[in-house]
Amino acid sequence: MNDDLQITMRPVTADDREFLLTVYASSRESELAVLPWDEAMKRLFVEHQYGAQTAHYLEAYPSATHNIILTGGVPCGRLYVNRSDGEIAILDINVLPEFRRRGIGTHIIEGLKAEADGRSVRVYVETFNPSQKLFSELGFEREAVEPDAVHILFRWKAH
Repeated sequence: MNDDLQITMRPVTADDREFLLTVYASSRESELAVLPWDEAMKRLFVEHQYGAQTAHYLEAYPSATHNIILTGGVPCGRLYVNRSDGEIAILDINVLPEFRRRGIGTHIIEGLKAEADGRSVRVYVETFNPSQKLFSELGFEREAVEPDAVHILFRWKAH
């Protein structure tokens, strides 16, 4: 882990909507790249999907925290986490492509593991998402998944 990283977080505000749409779009880049849509249609799709995801998280996890990740004071991603007595659930962690591979995700995930205090930490990762490797390297175990599933459950348990 890079101790020189200046990683901080702050709660999401209404003024963050455009940034959050950019972060969300970056997580869907590979899907959007193959669609024969113009930029306006892609934007509508991103807005709709982001809105649906946000509404789901607010309903299913009303006490979850939603933060902007900053490095050196510059917004670089988002972290959505739900904490309960039994586990810490990473609902969404996403770092913009230009900030990836700098240790930001590792720093945040290690912080959540340190916070766990006997709880497990879980995250669902899309089957095509390269972050599966990161979670495995950080000690998360892949749990059984249905063959046609879109997401894989990874769980870390303190030993």
